[in-house]
Amino acid sequence: MNTRTTTHRRMIAAIALTTTTLLGLSACASTASGDPAGDAGPVSPNAAASTGPRIALTYDGGLLVLDGTSLDTLADIELAGFNRVNPAGDGRSVMVSTTDGFQVLDTGAGSSDGPELTDLVFEAPSPGHVVRHHGRTMLFADGTGETTIFDSAELLANAGAGRLPQTETVPSPEAHHGVSIELADGTLLTTIGTPDARTGVRALDSDRTETVRNEECPSVHGEGAVRGEVAVFGCSDGVLVYDDGAFTKIAAPDAYGRTGNAYVTETSQIMVGDYDADPDAEGYVLTALTLVDTEAKSSRVVSLPEGVGYTWRDVARTADDDAIVLGTDGALHVLDVTTGEFGASFPVIEAWEGPAEWQDAHPALVVDGGTAYVTDPATSSIHAVDVATGEVLASSELAGVPNEIAVTG
Repeated sequence: MNTRTTTHRRMIAAIALTTTTLLGLSACASTASGDPAGDAGPVSPNAAASTGPRIALTYDGGLLVLDGTSLDTLADIELAGFNRVNPAGDGRSVMVSTTDGFQVLDTGAGSSDGPELTDLVFEAPSPGHVVRHHGRTMLFADGTGETTIFDSAELLANAGAGRLPQTETVPSPEAHHGVSIELADGTLLTTIGTPDARTGVRALDSDRTETVRNEECPSVHGEGAVRGEVAVFGCSDGVLVYDDGAFTKIAAPDAYGRTGNAYVTETSQIMVGDYDADPDAEGYVLTALTLVDTEAKSSRVVSLPEGVGYTWRDVARTADDDAIVLGTDGALHVLDVTTGEFGASFPVIEAWEGPAEWQDAHPALVVDGGTAYVTDPATSSIHAVDVATGEVLASSELAGVPNEIAVTG
């Protein structure tokens, strides 16, 4: 285990809650960089009063941790570089991708503890995807192709003692930007690739012996597990499905039909994926989604309302298995994944344009239970919304321009 000096943190007073008539809700994982720096200060008094969910946000130069109900700022932690955040799977911690690896941010969710960027680091050259499934957490290091696996609950149990949980490391033949997911029976599904290309997925049993592979998934990216623990992966020409020990390729309706991100629930057999049918398109705004029925092994493409686009950060699934999209028109659009029809639409923020680079800040959406959170970089604000009714529950101005978001607790 390797650690690094605890990052000093600067805590700021909670920002006054503002009201708005708007609505709210965020989204891929890749490499990141960042070095800690800064001055320490006292924890906001609101931290002691909060025992609910917490929100971690990145901005250029730091991290913000908010109370998930009031949206008060509980901590402002200086951290240089472009950093990424993903829930760690223990209900409290967030993985922050930095130059050293996956650094553990203790949000204090579900407790009266103040947030802290700990000195616990899972070392990983070019840290990439973080996957949580069936009580296990998988960390993929793009720089080596290695997958680090641990029991999610053990992270929280060991963090208090200042140590990392026991881990398993599974190597890849070559380094690549990849992803892994472990199923309940111990099967590890992990991508196949090189620094120059990615071609498919292989299955390793609990002894880490390869049992089957499929290399008909060019540019494999994005993963998820739907009802029945059927695993799905996006390809540049469709989707790869792993079910009952075998892979099935579901071809896209277009010769080039890329799915790079999977939005899934464990109670629906439908995978929602982003969809791009134009290999020459510029920018990162898309205008269609793919709906993959993993039981029927079929898919169809659904277009967004006329004039509306989105990016990978702007799709989420709701508690009733619908999909919800934060469009470039600034509204939330609810999609019935069984019928493929868009229903309710709620205005949230002003219309926005897609980013010039994928790392650039732009509106992001995430749903936690019945609450949707949406960030608005144009106004450095965040909104909490009741997904069922569209009622704005809280809004807050932020100390920095929000980029990535993760909710825990």
